[in-house]
Amino acid sequence: MTITLIAAAAENNALGKDNQMIWHLPDDFKRFKQLTSGHYIIMGRKTFDSLPGMLPNRTHVIITRQQDYTAENCIIANSLEEALKACPQDEEVFIIGGGEIYKQSLPFADKIELTRVHGTSPEADAFFPEIDLNKWELTEKVYHPKDEKHKFDFTFETFVKNTGENE
Repeated sequence: MTITLIAAAAENNALGKDNQMIWHLPDDFKRFKQLTSGHYIIMGRKTFDSLPGMLPNRTHVIITRQQDYTAENCIIANSLEEALKACPQDEEVFIIGGGEIYKQSLPFADKIELTRVHGTSPEADAFFPEIDLNKWELTEKVYHPKDEKHKFDFTFETFVKNTGENE
């Protein structure tokens, strides 16, 4: 299993506020859809609740502490470990949030697909964990300037976990 964290975070790692994303970036949504379609997506209950509905062509795995929680056509898990066990072991699985789930899953992750939104968001209440560049290597970087559809400059960044020892 390849575990990939996928997120959009500001330069101060801000993800969102009041269970909502802080920005609207259509190209980020397109990339998210392209990367996650056909895969299992793991998320916390609050992240699931914030979605506009079921994301098409993806299997939703929801982590919640609520023992009696149900969601139609979704897999419910009470821990990250349980969520990972519910996914195919020979496929790429995406962790899509929120902040606490990212933090828990970072040690298990193989890859991070991050949309780095240039600027900071001081009012955020959810944050992406700090990426330790001794453990992660930036392998791809694609910059997008702001335009009529995007109020912010942003960069698609791909990180892979270092497998060897750093000298």
